[in-house]
Amino acid sequence: MNGTAIAFYILSGLVLTFGALTIFSRMIFRAAIFLLLSLIGIAGIYLLMEMEFIAALQMIIYVGGIVVLIIFSIFLTHRSGEKLPQPIKRRALIGGILALTTFVMVVVILTEHSFIPSTIAPIPHDVRAIGRQLLDQKSHGYVYPFELVSILLLAALVGSITIAIKEKNSKVWNRFP
Repeated sequence: MNGTAIAFYILSGLVLTFGALTIFSRMIFRAAIFLLLSLIGIAGIYLLMEMEFIAALQMIIYVGGIVVLIIFSIFLTHRSGEKLPQPIKRRALIGGILALTTFVMVVVILTEHSFIPSTIAPIPHDVRAIGRQLLDQKSHGYVYPFELVSILLLAALVGSITIAIKEKNSKVWNRFP
């Protein structure tokens, strides 16, 4: 086993551990920090695959943008120190059954699929090729999904500010009889 494989297993273990801590943490701010650490680990895996540009995008977009937006929303709603409520047993059971079913399906697919090497030439992953693919509007480009995600993020930010303002206004009016 070489150093790259060891680094991959360490990063994969950290990503899975922090992902599980994100899900099972009852403190919302800690869950956001665990998500941040999990996304940093994913960027490390991209670096191991020699995809430096994708790793940089992971750090800029997800770590620098999404997680900061989540933390900003948490602080706007003034719920950073509160514990999340206990999950409802029925929903936890349904979620566990769905997770187990998905896991079994993935295992079945992996065991029944024969992985043969592809004869298709690999797609170049330099910055110019990725940029052309992202901004291409015709042949399998990603410009439209990219714009839809930016609109979704804007809507999430406006929604979090609206929730924060409503809570702040209701607290102010409850002080005066």
